[in-house]
Amino acid sequence: MLEFSYTPPSIHLLEQSLDALPQSDAAVALILVAEDRKGFFLGEVQSPELQLQEQLNQGSVIHRVEGGQWQWIGFLPAIPESEAQLYKKLRTVVSQIGPLRAEHVAIHLYGFEPEAGARVAEAALGVLLSQRVVLSSYKSAPKERWPLSRVSLSPALAIDIRRITAEVEGNALARYLSALPSSELTAREYRRFVHRLAQQEGWECHDYDQVQLAERGAGAFLAVARGADDDQGAIVRLRHRVSDKQGRLALVGKGICHDSGGYNLKVAGSMYGMHLDMGGSAVALGTLLAITRAGLPYGVDCWLAIAENHIGPRAYRPGDIVTAINGKTIEVVDTDAEGRMVLADTLTMASENAPDLLIDYATLTGACKRALGSRYSGVFTNREAWLVPLIEVGRRCGERIWPFPLDEDYDETLESEWADLLQCAPGASCDHIDAARFLSHFVPAQTPWLHLDLSGFRHKGGQGLVTSEITGFGVRLTLALLADGRFLSKVRKQGR
Repeated sequence: MLEFSYTPPSIHLLEQSLDALPQSDAAVALILVAEDRKGFFLGEVQSPELQLQEQLNQGSVIHRVEGGQWQWIGFLPAIPESEAQLYKKLRTVVSQIGPLRAEHVAIHLYGFEPEAGARVAEAALGVLLSQRVVLSSYKSAPKERWPLSRVSLSPALAIDIRRITAEVEGNALARYLSALPSSELTAREYRRFVHRLAQQEGWECHDYDQVQLAERGAGAFLAVARGADDDQGAIVRLRHRVSDKQGRLALVGKGICHDSGGYNLKVAGSMYGMHLDMGGSAVALGTLLAITRAGLPYGVDCWLAIAENHIGPRAYRPGDIVTAINGKTIEVVDTDAEGRMVLADTLTMASENAPDLLIDYATLTGACKRALGSRYSGVFTNREAWLVPLIEVGRRCGERIWPFPLDEDYDETLESEWADLLQCAPGASCDHIDAARFLSHFVPAQTPWLHLDLSGFRHKGGQGLVTSEITGFGVRLTLALLADGRFLSKVRKQGR
């Protein structure tokens, strides 16, 4: 049985001086120094050893033992020119203390102004908490867990500890699920796990199984799901309704537990790693958990399109024509473009309750990764005024996104002789844009919509707060978007 658990350490904000650090019971201290105050810091500690290390290391991480306490010192820009570089430096510094497996870690900031210090403190705390998350491993020698039970942070800056720990837990859930092999996380087991989690968290949960979806005419989703012989594909809806005074949010995630490509079989090793094709649904689920833990006043419906893309006598084929739940007919071109098929019906269902904001997450296209690499993810929206703010929020939170066009004339490549839409363009195309245009036909124009093509879901060396290759990209970004206030109205409209 799949099990996920995360218990954050106790976190304490202290008015503690640099000199008092060794007197605490923290075995390890992480001291973050503003670079423009480096000289003052080295003069205050009066340590020839540190001064020599700093000269030899040219400003990278230095360390010493003071009063029996391991102290690791990192120098950061007082006002970072690049948020990405700030997060990368923090990942580097924090990774030094992880192997020490200390139960109590102290974080101390030196030389930062309060606003900049709060940003650095939040990021450092997030990196520290994220690094102690252990992903699933099937090695005979188990991974050693970090028994971190207490973190003290000084000085006592104005940071939102509840939100930070909620983000970390939501991201940890997304990474935990995505790291599971498809032999463990089948569509059946995924649905069981979601039901147990919903019961634990007090969410409403309903499975639209393949019989119910057939009754509703969800032909796009079923075209993919019917290739698996166990009929365990389903659209799962979770509902969280503690409060919706700041708006109703719909989250949609692509949950393909394994993608063979179908009859357009993946070849030359490209099928390896396709257990990660459910990453979008893991991000949607992790975001719901983070919102719940943070106590945010949003009503949330989370829709998970859970299926597997297989070859078999019932699997869909190029040239098939299927009818989606909104009545649109689709001519199948490539069975390996299954993600947009399962999302089409799921987006239609998610739009039926007129959410104030609809976000979908999907590891959807190789074209987006070829365009951006894995440091960014692609974003599309039907609200043009959001393009620049989206870039700003992504940079600030460490999960960078870059917008692509969604102009209607891209539909010319999706014109079919036989159906309302081609599933994708035959041959070479800007497939990430084509996929977004395809999905736009299943989202009403009046519904504010963000589509995230998660090219940054896997990045060697980590991303943002996360040091693992599987990044869980999207959870922190979504909470940052909600906190920003420009993407979801603050007050619910009367009568909705």
